[in-house]
Amino acid sequence: MTTTTAAIRATGLSKVYGSGAARVIALDGIEVRVRRGAFTAIMGPSGSGKSTLLHCLAGLDAPTGGTIWVGDTKITGLSDDELTDLRRDRIGFVFQAFNLVPTLTAAENITLPLDLAGRRPDPQLLDRVVGALGLGHRLDHRPSQLSGGQQQRVACARALITGPDVVFADEPTGALDSRTSRELLGFLRDSVDEAGQTVVMVTHDPVAAVYADRVLLLADGRIVDEVQAPTAETVLDRLKSLERAGA
Repeated sequence: MTTTTAAIRATGLSKVYGSGAARVIALDGIEVRVRRGAFTAIMGPSGSGKSTLLHCLAGLDAPTGGTIWVGDTKITGLSDDELTDLRRDRIGFVFQAFNLVPTLTAAENITLPLDLAGRRPDPQLLDRVVGALGLGHRLDHRPSQLSGGQQQRVACARALITGPDVVFADEPTGALDSRTSRELLGFLRDSVDEAGQTVVMVTHDPVAAVYADRVLLLADGRIVDEVQAPTAETVLDRLKSLERAGA
C-alpha cells in the first residue's frame, strides 16, 4: 500500500547527454516532490530541461544519476519490462502529438491500455470520462474522422481510463485552438478537484499554467523558482526574469 503523500519524488536527479566538448547537462541535481492530488506545471526557457524532467519522472527516459519514486515504488533501476508495466498501470500520458492508433475507433483508443493489460474498463469511470470530455457521440469514429481537439480529448480519456497515480501532460494544448485548450485544461483541473487526480504538465503558456496549483520554474537544468496559486501575470514576470538572467 502506498503511504507517502508525494505522488512523485526525485532526489539528486541528473541527466547528461554526450561527452567531452559535446557534453550537455540537461538536469543538474534536481530535488522535487509532487504532492498527491495536485496540479503541477513545469515551465522555463527553451532548453531549460523541462521536457527532460517530465520524461525522467514518467519513466520514459533514464536519468544519469539520482533516484525517482512513484509513490513508494523506486523506479530508477527497474528493468525495461518492469517500467513498461508501471507506465501502463500507474501512469497516464497526454502529449502534444495525440499518438492515437489510426485503425482503432475512439472507444478502442481510449481502452487500449486496459486491453493490453488484459483488464476490462470500469463502466462508471468510462462513462464519467467520456461524458466529461463530450465524446459520447464520437466513440465509433476513427482518428481521421475527428478534429484535432476531439483527438486530444480521446488521448486525455485514454490517459485517465486506468485510474493512474499520475497523469503527465507534455505541451498538451500546443496543437489546439484557444477554446479547445481551455476545455482540455478545465477537464484536467476538474480531474484534480473532483477525482483527486495528480497532474504534472509541461507548458510554455502562462495562461495554461494558471490552471495549476503551483508552477516549478527551470533554468539550466535546475529548479530555480516556484509560484504558488499562479496568475498569468506572475508567471510571465518570473519567466521574463529568467530569460533576462540567461541573456
